[in-house]
Amino acid sequence: QVQLVESGGGLVQPGGSLRLSCAASGRVSSINVMGWYRQAPGKQREVVARITNIGSTHYADSVKGRFTISRDNAKVPVFLQMNNLKPEDTAVYYCNAGTMSSDYYWGKGTLVTVSS
Repeated sequence: QVQLVESGGGLVQPGGSLRLSCAASGRVSSINVMGWYRQAPGKQREVVARITNIGSTHYADSVKGRFTISRDNAKVPVFLQMNNLKPEDTAVYYCNAGTMSSDYYWGKGTLVTVSS
């Protein structure tokens, strides 16, 4: 089992920045990919960014050039630096961890609201 806890959400004006953090506990050694997903009201959950154990990253087209996923030398915590935020970035952001045995775990989410 892996437990995930997100933090760093909040209210920000358009053009502003936020940094989300995802802390993990439990069988961290089994994790081989970490990711951030988001779900806006009335929409399906979508991938925002992912990072593998070897540091390969993937971004949704809508956030490329604005968001950066990163981590320290260890697998966790994982961060999501969000710059130039837009109202359409408003959503609940979830941390996700995938393991070598293809199990997936989710945090409870943190709300990001971009509004003037």
